[in-house]
Amino acid sequence: MATEHKTKKRIVTSYKNLSEELKEEVKRQYPNGYTDSMLRIDKGPGDFFYAIMLETPDTSYLIKVDVKIDDEIPEDDDDKDYYDDDIKGADDLANAPDDSDED
Repeated sequence: MATEHKTKKRIVTSYKNLSEELKEEVKRQYPNGYTDSMLRIDKGPGDFFYAIMLETPDTSYLIKVDVKIDDEIPEDDDDKDYYDDDIKGADDLANAPDDSDED
């Protein structure tokens, strides 16, 4: 007997073009969200998109998802000093008399 090898269809599409049924399937296969499952697909120099995989019994989908990359620093962040090495009271401790010589 010869075994029949059935090849799955392979489709690349955008999430916004999916049917409601396939969107529900995405929710079922990624119940906690798909952020950790996204793939970066490079199309050429400096051109890329993010996608997730969706498997159905007869089709493998590569689904393009919109990703917002926040590369702007808010203006108020410039005022924050994240690397403030000054320890409050350090100057007072440095000028305090040394108690270790009283023996």
